[in-house]
Amino acid sequence: MSDIFDHPFHEIEPLTFYEILRLRIDVFVVEQNCPYPELDGFDIDLDTRHIWIADEESPVSYLRVLRENKEVNRISRVATSLHNRHRGMAESLIEHVINTTSGELVLDAQAYLEDWYEEMGFMTNGEAFEEGCGRDVNSGILHVPMVYKRKID
Repeated sequence: MSDIFDHPFHEIEPLTFYEILRLRIDVFVVEQNCPYPELDGFDIDLDTRHIWIADEESPVSYLRVLRENKEVNRISRVATSLHNRHRGMAESLIEHVINTTSGELVLDAQAYLEDWYEEMGFMTNGEAFEEGCGRDVNSGILHVPMVYKRKID
């Protein structure tokens, strides 16, 4: 497995961040046919962590961690390029976040990935909802809110 990179926005080379955005847009906007504003302002927040695995050219698996408050961090934008799926990269990134982030972890999983996240220790903690694509709020992708709670010894 390749190295995992974990950096705030201000430490990322511009070309690398460009490639991260390309990966996210390729997966979430183009592949899933879901036109929405990918640039949401959270990427440049001082507490946001950008975590990825790269091949020799660019990031191929990515996620970001947003700090919601002192006790809660949100995993979002989990994406792996089409040609790199089923190689354990996204799982490695999630495990990295679990091992390097204190407090509770939350995420909104696409419903078809609910079992996958459960295998890593996340639990569903709410009703499924549609995340809207573009202007039509009724044409979205079904998501499930999930939480990872730390085991207390």
